[in-house]
Amino acid sequence: MTEQMTGAQSLIRSLEHVGVDTVFGIPGGAILPAYDPLYDSAKVRHILMRHEQGAGHAAEGYAYATGRPGVCMATSGPGATNLVTPLADAHMDSVPMVAITGQVASPMIGTDAFQEADICGITMPITKHNFLVRDAREIPKTIAEAFHIASTGRPGPVLVDISKDALQSMADFRWPERIDLPGYRPVTKPHGKQVREAARMIAEAKRPVFYVGGGVLRAGASAELRVLAELTGVPVVTTLMARGVFPDGHPLFVGMPGMHGDVSAVGALQKADLIVALGARFDDRVTGRLDSFAPDAKIVHADIDPAEISKNRHADVPIVGDCREVLADLVVAVRADQEKGREGDYGAWWKQLNRLRTTYPKGFDEPDDGHLSPQGVIQRLGRIAGPEATYVAGVGQHQMWAAQFIDYERPGAFVNSGGLGTMGFSVPAALGAKVGDPDRVVWSIDGDGCFQMTNQELATCAVEGIPIKVAVVNNGNLGMVRQWQTLYYDRRYSNTDLQTAPKDEKVRVPDFVRLAEAYGCVGLRCERPEDIDATIEKAMAINDVPVVVDFSVSHDAMVWPMVGPGISNDNIQYARDMAPDWEHED
Repeated sequence: MTEQMTGAQSLIRSLEHVGVDTVFGIPGGAILPAYDPLYDSAKVRHILMRHEQGAGHAAEGYAYATGRPGVCMATSGPGATNLVTPLADAHMDSVPMVAITGQVASPMIGTDAFQEADICGITMPITKHNFLVRDAREIPKTIAEAFHIASTGRPGPVLVDISKDALQSMADFRWPERIDLPGYRPVTKPHGKQVREAARMIAEAKRPVFYVGGGVLRAGASAELRVLAELTGVPVVTTLMARGVFPDGHPLFVGMPGMHGDVSAVGALQKADLIVALGARFDDRVTGRLDSFAPDAKIVHADIDPAEISKNRHADVPIVGDCREVLADLVVAVRADQEKGREGDYGAWWKQLNRLRTTYPKGFDEPDDGHLSPQGVIQRLGRIAGPEATYVAGVGQHQMWAAQFIDYERPGAFVNSGGLGTMGFSVPAALGAKVGDPDRVVWSIDGDGCFQMTNQELATCAVEGIPIKVAVVNNGNLGMVRQWQTLYYDRRYSNTDLQTAPKDEKVRVPDFVRLAEAYGCVGLRCERPEDIDATIEKAMAINDVPVVVDFSVSHDAMVWPMVGPGISNDNIQYARDMAPDWEHED
């Protein structure tokens, strides 16, 4: 039996049908018809954000915490265009998300009407798919398809743009009995021949490495990865997007590769004779100069997105499939080989990697200017909050230090903007992660530059009762840009000092403690090393309101190790003017 209702009512009913419990958004003219039935929904909670960009990042954080698509809503024109950055961010990092936007009435489309923007055209390159709906009858089917596309295959963002007249007109509500998308058939089951060939290559290799990317996290394949690693004894490196998918404390873990990765992990990839890439895409931050990356390695590349395979590095064995199924099948194939006596011997390889781990451990120097060490602050935060907390980083130096100096023992413990590198990601994403997993402690680790881009969402946290904790690693600068100016621009610090005026050190612009209090949060400040633990513990003890901690850290601290832009991973610097002795390691 069908029921007649407005398109707006049909939209909210459809969201209820797919199990949506939270929408992050801001109302406006074109989307306003949808907000009226939303007012009456007993199943869908709407969280009023302070900026549409915050709504998009909150939806991302929710998706990280729950594994389900995050949902955000905005009006036409500027409301929709403010979602472009989080849509691009979700697209780069394969985050399942559905963005719903209002559009001007159908007769006005293409006339440059008030608050009109072709958001479908704008976002076509940065969404997995998008829809423009002009007929109320199409709303249920479109919503069902949007959520299916966002959450299957390689996850990603989907945009549903609905004209105002479609929201206002009447139509029968018909939920589709099945989803029929003839052009969309993601392959999840890998081809057995390729899997068996990969198993054979693992057994025959002398220096194999599992290069693990965010696809393993998205596939929920952490347990399968651990079984395979322990079965084979092959070393594991996890990218920035995969931190925690394989426990840091596991003896087979050799670190994070990349521009600011561990020397042991970068060396493992460079010196490997076989790289088994699992849900990773050989991006430039991992490979360095591509033509010098892992020159002696054969490549097994497993990914659910066939477009990624051989895109940057030719795959000797391409495997298209869901990482969870690929890993499960690899375990079966490896066990079959081992039963026949085919098993790898990696003793010499591990001796080499262990020497790298011992000779070039992660570390940092305490500053001599009286400020806190940012690495030390983040390390203590990780140890006090513990492995069960979720850490949501912004972008810049603090992001790299959070990846380096917190031990991640579970998948989903580290949330960050990897591919797009979006400053301002942390606070709203932490908000979304806390909504999605309310019983878990959520720390936003932010820099003072990032924090000032989206800190208005603290008002949302305070009003909505979302008690996140924010650590502002405050060096008074755009730290990562300053680091590059130090290394490559002869210390000419052009427009990176966030405290240029006034110079009086007693005046803070802004004063983050007072700002936090103005937003209805608790504000704390830590300026002495001996106060770090007590300040973090005080923040941990406050669980009914958001907390912001301003850590005054040295502005001269830099992120090491580092592979400079456009150079080979062979030239990684362990510290300033210090490079690993690769030849000795051979």
